[in-house]
Amino acid sequence: MAVSKKKRGGSDRKLIALSEAYEVSYWSKKFKVTPARLRAVVKKVGHSAAKVGDYIALQKHKARDRKLIALSQSHEVSYWSKKFKVTPARLKAAVKAVGRSSAKVGVYLGKGAKKKKAVKKAGAKKRRAKKS
Repeated sequence: MAVSKKKRGGSDRKLIALSEAYEVSYWSKKFKVTPARLRAVVKKVGHSAAKVGDYIALQKHKARDRKLIALSQSHEVSYWSKKFKVTPARLKAAVKAVGRSSAKVGVYLGKGAKKKKAVKKAGAKKRRAKKS
């Protein structure tokens, strides 16, 4: 979009003018971000629409990738094993069962922990009943 409505050259169309409300609206919709996020990105990487688009795409990719468990990386296996309080072998089995999503693995491992606690409680109740 043009920074100045009088200038219509190609180089001017490749720039984002934060001083123009219609441009902020246009680029926010184009990149699917809020106007505040757009302003922050422009201040960080500059007014080039290409650079802003690349930066936003990279950030979305990183955010999506943070939610996935990479079993090929030993530090990731260690981190997620500690986070879910399971052994690396159990983590790998859970990933194989439900996929790489950390949310799905957490739910899968959480259900297993609840089952174990329920079994332990039931066993304790039976032992108490036998003693009485």
